[in-house]
Amino acid sequence: MALAIFDLDNTLLAGDSDYLWGRFLADTGAVDRAWYEQENERYYRAYEAGTLDIMEFLRFSLRPLKEQPLDRLLAWRERFLEQEIEPLIQPPALELVERHRRAGDTLLIITATNRFVTEPIARRLGVPHLIATEPEQIDGRYTGEVSGIPSFREGKVERLQQWLQDHGETLRGSSFYSDSHNDIPLLERVERPVAVDPDRALAAHARRHGWPVISLRGAEVPGQE
Repeated sequence: MALAIFDLDNTLLAGDSDYLWGRFLADTGAVDRAWYEQENERYYRAYEAGTLDIMEFLRFSLRPLKEQPLDRLLAWRERFLEQEIEPLIQPPALELVERHRRAGDTLLIITATNRFVTEPIARRLGVPHLIATEPEQIDGRYTGEVSGIPSFREGKVERLQQWLQDHGETLRGSSFYSDSHNDIPLLERVERPVAVDPDRALAAHARRHGWPVISLRGAEVPGQE
């Protein structure tokens, strides 16, 4: 039994849940629309360029969790999943997950997006294990800070190594699917790295190293070899 690891945003999802959550918060009036959308876009472009300061971004993105009561956040999240996330779930992505499930693989999503946003998405996709950036909670309320190491770039490698130790798993026979050059540090650790609808930098890296390149945006699951 091997480990099948999936990035979430722009990989299993045909969009970015973190970015869309920010836009959703602006739509609810939870944040100042003009300022928040400007900053959200700026951070997203930095992510694409590989220049994102992850701690600065997390102070920005986790602040609304601190400012709102939990019951309101949960109600908003339910609406967000239905309105914004469900349309991003494409049949080929579900079939890819199911293919690994039928093979008896252990299914794991690893994402830089925080657990509050991603945990119900992982459940919807039928993936039982999740490594996500952990928002700090004290006495049942979010503090706006991060607990532990953000699962971003090399942080994904660190978080996965700890997960492997905790679960008695190894990377023998492992696969990792991702769209982003930010995930190259982890893609280089697994036995079978796969570029999924990759950005330009990852596409070039995959070609140089002979990695499979697939798309999950079409009507059918493409071949993976």
